[in-house]
Amino acid sequence: MPFGAHWWDLIPIVVLALLIFGPKRLPQMGSSIGETIKEFRKSMKEATQPTPTATLPATQPETLTATQPAAPEAIADATVESKGE
Repeated sequence: MPFGAHWWDLIPIVVLALLIFGPKRLPQMGSSIGETIKEFRKSMKEATQPTPTATLPATQPETLTATQPAAPEAIADATVESKGE
């Protein structure tokens, strides 16, 4: 039993519940508690499982093309021309 309780510990609890709620309401309460536990476990199971992401349209990533660096001669010529003006 959970929490270190034994079956003989549950007898006074069951008798007290029977006296308070009566024999007609006790099965209804048990089933409603069972349904609540079932729903809780279901929601916990859904919460721990990863949810599938929405399907997005398949697009290919854009490829970046590297440009060729300018030739050293062109840089030197541009520098000389700007100084000469």
